[in-house]
Amino acid sequence: MRPRFLPCLVLTLSWLVHAGPLADRAIAQVPPNAGEIAAYRGLHAAAASGDLPALTKALGDGADIDARDGNGRTALLVAAHFPNLDIVRELARAGADMKAKDSQRYDIITIAAVRDDAAMVRLAIMLGADPTAITSPYDGTALIAAAHLGHAEVVRALIAAKAPLDHINNLGWTAAMEAVVLGDGGTRHQDTLRALVEAGADVAIPDRAGVTALEHARRRGYGAMVALLGG
Repeated sequence: MRPRFLPCLVLTLSWLVHAGPLADRAIAQVPPNAGEIAAYRGLHAAAASGDLPALTKALGDGADIDARDGNGRTALLVAAHFPNLDIVRELARAGADMKAKDSQRYDIITIAAVRDDAAMVRLAIMLGADPTAITSPYDGTALIAAAHLGHAEVVRALIAAKAPLDHINNLGWTAAMEAVVLGDGGTRHQDTLRALVEAGADVAIPDRAGVTALEHARRRGYGAMVALLGG
């Protein structure tokens, strides 16, 4: 007799295979928690609270502008999590490292991309952050991070900044592939995929199993994406 729990187990394993990377990414990018924020002093405290006068004072007192917290975040990266555009501007003016990454290899652009913060993405790029940087434990890019979440405006901002369209992360996926495989087939991910296709992304690059984004879209019944991919 077939055990009752078997169908649930199969469904669970299927979810882990298909949704696992998405869940892992949500976990991997860790914003400051309440305890960390309470313990912050100086630049980190000012960045978390958006207190520009306190930030200016800390800089004037000689605070280390690129000092890191327990998770490797500089004040600049803390500011991106909340977000505080004026704090980022002031830190950049004072010489903060705009290419800094935290202990999980997230930079200001990728943090903002995951937050769907196009304004922060554009500001960070204007101030010297690198839209081509390889970031995250997945050896990805901010563009890939934005694409898998369906953050179409961020994707367009990164495309305009010449982010690499066809970078393949250590899961074997491009931004276009992630828009399909980790997307829900809805309008946000359709808009994301459309932006990538119109920018000239190579949608024929397959995953490690040799399956293209078009075939993944067909298997999932994502008709609008199939059309965008030329199917």
